[in-house]
Amino acid sequence: MSNLSIIRDSYEFGIEIMCTNDHLRRLIQRQAIRTASTIRRDGIFLILFAGLILTACGKQKYKAEEDKAQPIGIPYEVKAPAGLPPVPVTADNRMTAESIALGRRLFYDTNLSSDGTISCASCHNPENYFSDSWPKAIGIDAQTGPRNTPTALNSAYNVTQFLDGRAGSLEEQAGGPIANPLEMNLPHDACVAKLNQDQKYVDEFARVFGPGRITMNKIVKSIAAFERTLISGNSPFDRYQYGGRKDAIGAEAIRGLAIFTDRNRGNCATCHPIGDKFALFSDGKFHNVGAGMNSEGELTDMGRFVQTKVEADRGAFRTPSLRNVAKTAPYMHDGSLKTLKEVVDFYMGGGNSNPQLDKEMRPLGLSARDRSDLVKFLESLTGEVPANSGPPVKE
Repeated sequence: MSNLSIIRDSYEFGIEIMCTNDHLRRLIQRQAIRTASTIRRDGIFLILFAGLILTACGKQKYKAEEDKAQPIGIPYEVKAPAGLPPVPVTADNRMTAESIALGRRLFYDTNLSSDGTISCASCHNPENYFSDSWPKAIGIDAQTGPRNTPTALNSAYNVTQFLDGRAGSLEEQAGGPIANPLEMNLPHDACVAKLNQDQKYVDEFARVFGPGRITMNKIVKSIAAFERTLISGNSPFDRYQYGGRKDAIGAEAIRGLAIFTDRNRGNCATCHPIGDKFALFSDGKFHNVGAGMNSEGELTDMGRFVQTKVEADRGAFRTPSLRNVAKTAPYMHDGSLKTLKEVVDFYMGGGNSNPQLDKEMRPLGLSARDRSDLVKFLESLTGEVPANSGPPVKE
């Protein structure tokens, strides 16, 4: 087993090797290889060195530093488009036009990776509705991650971040990929040091937060501020459902909506709810839908279970929003389904059987026309990409 494979397994099971001390990280990786090569139970590597990581490297996930720096400019309000509720903002990260502009620059800056080749936008590409077109994320040195890349659009509404919910905020999420060895591979202290050597960044951070050194806290707050502007709504469905325009979607999509909301037919709205005034198309919960099984019928990714150690969470992942779903193929946490038709067909079969399969999963008897109508409805959820969200103009 190579270093790359054990890093990938560690990432998949939530033990992200993000030590800023390179020597210590190599020691942990070597111990991981020895441990994972000899101990395996029920298809899951038992990462016995997790305690060493926690004590020697601190938390695996980014936590805000002691400094409580806040943007100092005039507060900025993001207007939610039709079909969406007010955009939630955290009390400790006041949004300003300046912090959003800084976050946008950071989001597209490949210098936040160790070799200057990968940015946040490498996986969250605006041309792909802030996702990518790969089954699984591709990071530094063309390394492949364990899961499909979710869109960054409307991520401000997520109760938790990442498909397994291991981050509780956009700020916490923003720091993870920067240091992750499979993604941008730039330890946080190295990231901070690099930006502090760039006078343009030093000046821009000072304008946003006031005088002082650049810190990781300021970096992730800026990126999160920009990500909270990535709000996509006003889809044909929104204009039909909430705008009173009954000609906004066609007859096929209208029939598909009826199937989507009928518990005895599609039963889709149970996990992808539609409210009276808005629709997030996600319940924010974690479900095992029977995806990601190997040829022996075993789960290949434990999902939420790694974070909670609750048996019912094995193979469970956060319900993705279906907004813009027609633009973010491939699908499922492992990117195994290429088209919306394949997704609909998968759910018609009730998912692959396993002990933790969600109780709402069951075979559905929909006709070929029903399935086609359901796809047409899903296509009507494509909304508008917000303005001023692409790469900033270079100075």
